[in-house]
Amino acid sequence: MTGSLPVAPQVDLRRQPVEDVLERVEKALNVQLDRQSLVRKRRSLGGRTERGTWVRIERRGFERIGSQGWNGTEAAAVLQGVAMPEWYQGLAWRQLGEPVMWRADELELIGSPPVGKGALVLEDPGLPDSWWEALTSSLDALAAQQTPRIATPDTVTITQEEVAQALREVFPSITDARIERWVPAHADLTWANVMGPEFSIIDWEDWGMAPRGLDAATLWGNALAVPTLADRVQQELRADLESRDGKLMSLFFLSKIVGPHAYDEDPLLAPARKEAERLVAELQF
Repeated sequence: MTGSLPVAPQVDLRRQPVEDVLERVEKALNVQLDRQSLVRKRRSLGGRTERGTWVRIERRGFERIGSQGWNGTEAAAVLQGVAMPEWYQGLAWRQLGEPVMWRADELELIGSPPVGKGALVLEDPGLPDSWWEALTSSLDALAAQQTPRIATPDTVTITQEEVAQALREVFPSITDARIERWVPAHADLTWANVMGPEFSIIDWEDWGMAPRGLDAATLWGNALAVPTLADRVQQELRADLESRDGKLMSLFFLSKIVGPHAYDEDPLLAPARKEAERLVAELQF
């Protein structure tokens, strides 16, 4: 069980030397990474190759790898009807002497950049109608798939109990948090993981079965600082967001914003509090 596994030391790859990791990946995948295009995040790296592909590298502790394994990007290659980069090859290895795994995947290079520089956006990106059409058709296609995988948003396996506990702690008046429908979800559908103006979804390592509305709620919640954008997400994904499960997932997202770790400078805080009040009232009606 993951609860008995040793916890890996925290490492920030934005500051940690990674040349040995890059060289190992280059040798194993037979590619040459462009150091100038290297994108460094807290626990992942990404860069172009000399043959016009993209390589994504991630570090993850044993405690964050469930019994289903850690090959979401590879497993997502079988999905049909979803706009996403084509997967070519990958490798994984254990860091010697540490409870840590590394994984690298070579993927199709997407021409459009991420819509957001981070998970949320602070101004309307002005996306074309074709982008919204591709979003809805991709999410519909994803929900129609079948998989034994369970989604791991924030690298944590999502369960009915986790959802109920999160809502109970922040919104105690929500006494019935039962999820009625579980469907395949990306599980990290932030504005940093959707490309535009040509639509595509990237970073599939955590996808799997999740409560209906998880993806819609994540995209909507991260748009709340831009009311026109949040309204457009609500309009396009209303079937999910207006379902009971979708409202619970919206509150699940909002619980992380307005809960005990809320901070006043968060641009999502004020609109999140307003939306949480609305959703709690609707679920109690």
